Amino acid sequence: MEPLRHILSLFTLGLGFLTVSVFSQGDDVVKVDSSIVVMNATIRDGQNKPISGLTQKDFKIFEDGVQQQVTSFETQDAPFASVILIDTSGSMEERISIARSAAINFLDGLRPDDVASIYRFDSETSLVQEFSDSRDVSDKIFDLKARGMTVLNDAIYKATADLKGRSEPRKAIIVISDGADTMSKVSGDKALKAALAENITIYTVDMSTVEMGNVTRRQSQGVLRNFAEKTGGFFISTDNGIAMRDALKNIVNELRTQYTLAFEPTNLKRDGKWHLLELRVARPNLTIRTRQGYNAPKGDR
Repeated sequence: MEPLRHILSLFTLGLGFLTVSVFSQGDDVVKVDSSIVVMNATIRDGQNKPISGLTQKDFKIFEDGVQQQVTSFETQDAPFASVILIDTSGSMEERISIARSAAINFLDGLRPDDVASIYRFDSETSLVQEFSDSRDVSDKIFDLKARGMTVLNDAIYKATADLKGRSEPRKAIIVISDGADTMSKVSGDKALKAALAENITIYTVDMSTVEMGNVTRRQSQGVLRNFAEKTGGFFISTDNGIAMRDALKNIVNELRTQYTLAFEPTNLKRDGKWHLLELRVARPNLTIRTRQGYNAPKGDR
């Protein structure tokens, strides 16, 4: 069996048919030429504690209900690259300090070979801090002020492009936002497809408030939940500050200790359609979190 670390290195280099991604400037198609699908999975017990010691035989992968053959499997502790996106739009005026604290809490958990960068987004997406393995933050983060509209989808799309060239085997985007996109050029669907094409896990920190109104708040939370759940991440509520801090630290531990599996789809149709993925584990009462699917390539090779 070919080791997954070798497959991932080919993904990074973009060789041959394994993975070639084209990010178009319009809002049309993200083309992915890939014959291997990679799934990073988090497995937890009833007490929300991570489960270790599982082997390849414990896992089964299904695509659209059809079982697939697992071609690679690894459980090693691996470094990750991440991008933190801080919403600084006008609707975040009273919560910028909370968002800043959330970012700092995440950075506190980095280990020497993990890296993170920070962007702010309002009417545009702007770099706050380059990729670094340091727990220290740039002074720019303390100058953040709320202003303008919200380009959430554009920010996720930009973060995906930045992570695309990284060599770390695991990649994540941490979104700290109230979820109300008002100005993006890129659609939410396109931003999600781009992240899925690069096997990026998205974690979302909800900064919405009751002042937004029940309907608007539910819609905004739904946007954040969708990004997280479709990519295998999770949604974090800020109703409880202590729980939020713990959740952010748990993201770091989770990214380091996931199970990573890969398979070659038996369905070779290049129809551009969404293919539903299901991961099963041969043990009861476990919570399994991984990407929910992927979009097949479209057109001829």
